[in-house]
Order: sequence, then structure tokens, then C-alpha cells
Amino acid sequence: MYINNVKNIRGVTITGPGVANVSKQVLVSPSNGWDGWVMRHFTLGREGYSPRHSHPWPHIVYVTAGEGTLFLDNDYLLEPGSVAYVPGDSDHQFINRGEKDFSFICIVPEEGDK
Repeated sequence: MYINNVKNIRGVTITGPGVANVSKQVLVSPSNGWDGWVMRHFTLGREGYSPRHSHPWPHIVYVTAGEGTLFLDNDYLLEPGSVAYVPGDSDHQFINRGEKDFSFICIVPEEGDK
């Protein structure tokens, strides 16, 4: 059994080419008993964005706060309550379009959180 609260989970700042103002918290992972999967919480601060990239694994996304855009084959507006499935090998990018933090839950297979 594993129980926690997002406010108690340490975040890490994501850095690298094509990234600005992004932090990640790993909420549930194989180390907590969920074999094969990882649930992460991303926060993109004001003017934050992830790199435009692709990889073999899919994402499942649920937006918890703020306003953003998901580039997938087009630009899609995301707001709290929005859900998205990003297939593997698809170019994608998340961008904060608002004045406040843009946050979302992202679930990937374990190999997607290396």
C-alpha cells in the first residue's frame, strides 16, 4: 500500500534544450508497487514549455490547473479537466498559455520515466 499527498512529494526541475520553467514530481512508480507504470505531475510555470519531441511510448494526460496547449498533429487547447492520449512515436509538446501555472498528470510506461 502507498498513500501520499502531492504537496509532500519533492519535485525536480527539468532542464535541457527546448525546455523552459518545467518541474516534475513522480507520484506513483514501481518503487511504490505500481509495476510497469509511472504517474507524474508536471508543472509548467509562466511561459514554460516542454521540448517538441517523440519517443516510442504513449502518454495519458489529465490537466489539473491552468491553461496550455498540446501540440500533437495540431494545437489543442487544454484546461482543467481536459484529458489526452498521446500515441507513441508522435511529435508532441506542452506549452503554458496562461499567466498561472499549467499543471497536469502524465502516466507513462516505466521506460518513459528514465
